[in-house]
Amino acid sequence: MLLAHQPRIALVTGAGRGIGKAIAETFAADGHTVLCVSKNPASCGGVADAITAAGGKARAFPADVSDPAAAAAVCEAVNAEFGGVDILVNNAGITRDNLLLRMSDAEWGDVLATNLSAAFFWTRNLVRPMTKKRWGRIINIGSVVGRMGNAGQANYAAAKAGLHGFTMSLARELASRTITANTIAPGFVTTDMTDKLTPEQKDAIMRNVPLRRFGTPADIAALANFLASENAGYITGQIFGVDGGMAM
Repeated sequence: MLLAHQPRIALVTGAGRGIGKAIAETFAADGHTVLCVSKNPASCGGVADAITAAGGKARAFPADVSDPAAAAAVCEAVNAEFGGVDILVNNAGITRDNLLLRMSDAEWGDVLATNLSAAFFWTRNLVRPMTKKRWGRIINIGSVVGRMGNAGQANYAAAKAGLHGFTMSLARELASRTITANTIAPGFVTTDMTDKLTPEQKDAIMRNVPLRRFGTPADIAALANFLASENAGYITGQIFGVDGGMAM
């Protein structure tokens, strides 16, 4: 028997575009209050405004997710106003692609800070109210690259693989408080990141995708919405590939 849906407070990082935007919109359509976080005030503000205009509940909290002080300040405000969040989606991510021998310290450090360290900052600051409520959902957005590697993306692959390990550790630490932690590992999804690929690069990728298409943000959002629900309460510590069969 499916459990009844309960409206919750959800915070999504990187909510201004792509996968994060789709997750925020899907959560809002399902009745959740969505707190949209991104570095660009216009992007997260635009998503929150559109959700509100459509009859949903949303607020924008502009912040550099990789800045621990900024993360702490937003989380303190959120905890004070909303009594914490019930659902946290660590989605924010960037790429700084380069071959290893050409990769700069900044290209390495920026990607690790945004794609991995940020998840630590936001989870650490938001998990305590979840433990007191004895209910919570943490969903980290990884990548097929974190499972398979990819030439020119040593920084991105390392960050996403680290995120997968972070998820499994969270699952073990938080299970006694009825908090689940899972990773969604998308394959190549149609976003502004993949729009930068050349036709030749897209063709090469497609040859390794059994379903022969790129994913869509909605494909990821649908799974995130399920993992955030009451009906996913016995699922934790898992990595869910949404990659058209690339990593099977």
